[in-house]
This record gives sequence, structure tokens and C-alpha cells, in this order.
Amino acid sequence: MQSESTEITFVSIWRQTLAYLLRYYEERRGDLRAFFVSLFIFFMGLNMFCYWWALLTAYPGELREEPVHYFLLQFPVGFFGAVFDSLSFFVTIWIARRALRTISTRSYLFHLGIDLVIAVIATGWILMVFSVSGWLVSYIQFSPESLAERTAEYGGRLEAALRNPLRHWRNVYFGIIIGISAMLPTLTHIGLSMYSVTRFLRQKTQPIQETAL
Repeated sequence: MQSESTEITFVSIWRQTLAYLLRYYEERRGDLRAFFVSLFIFFMGLNMFCYWWALLTAYPGELREEPVHYFLLQFPVGFFGAVFDSLSFFVTIWIARRALRTISTRSYLFHLGIDLVIAVIATGWILMVFSVSGWLVSYIQFSPESLAERTAEYGGRLEAALRNPLRHWRNVYFGIIIGISAMLPTLTHIGLSMYSVTRFLRQKTQPIQETAL
């Protein structure tokens, strides 16, 4: 019985913190259209920043070989990344609202766990983004490639990283950096859960310390 009450107390703190963040968002959001434009620009900038961060640290050699190609590639990568991240942001808000309406702890955790599905979908989306973006840039540079070739190239990199992540650590590292923006909802819930655990443990140990004094 004690572990059950501990779980409920921990989740109640998590609920309170999530409700506070949701209330803060709703109070500060303002006009939805203006907010969406600002959100989209933010995510596009974040995706382009992560793109350059990953490229300069993982594949500086390829950048030196094809600087124009990789310069042009940042724009569709940033745009398509912002499309996914902006939509997933509002999906996360919708999930959070539904989670706060739940009664049982299991249902609450189940709703928030949907964000993990979004993170998995993001992997396929990133693959599609780079395939389409590279295909579009090839036409701009007057050296058209087929979309199937691009998809096979990036798909091969993903498959190689999954089979032997240590050997192909650059691909793994590149994917993680590129996927930072898509992982924000999941990272937010992890951060809230860790904060709730810390706050719960602090509340549990405080009475013990006061009794000892």
C-alpha cells in the first residue's frame, strides 16, 4: 500500500507542474496565428542550427567537398523540420490537456507516453526530409537525381547505424543532433518527471530532518 501512495503522490506533483506549464502557455500565447508563425520561425531556425552543428562536427570533410550543396540543403531541411515540429507541438498540447483530465495514474502515464511515439515517427520523418531535400537541391544545381536514389542512400546510412552503432557513430550522432527539436516534447516530460521525483523526495526527507532536530 505504501508504494501505491508513493506513486500517486509523485504523479500528483507531476500533474501540478504540467498544469502550471499548460496554464502559462495559454495565458502567454496570444493570437493563435501570430503564435504559430513565431513558433514555425523558431523551429526552422532551430533545425537549421542543429543541421550546421551536426554537419560541422560529424562530416566536415563532406562540407568542404560540396559547400554549395550543403548550403542549399539547409533551407528545405529547416522548413520541413519546422512543419513536423510545429504540428507535434500542438499535438503535445492536446495530449497534455487530455492527460490532465484523466483520473487514474496508468491513464495519465499512457497519454504522456504517446510522445514517445512522436519521437519514433520523427526518425522516419527525418529520413524523408533529407531524401526530399537532397532531391530538390539536385534540381537547383542542375544535376537531377531520382528520389529513390536519395532515399536508398539515407536509408542505407540509417540501416548501417542500427546494425553497428559504434562503427557508424557519426550517423548516430548526426541523427541525434538533427532530432533535438523533435525530441523536445519527450525531453520536457522527462524533465518534469525528474523534477517531480526531486521535489517529492525533498518533501519526504524534510519531516525526517525536522524530527531529528
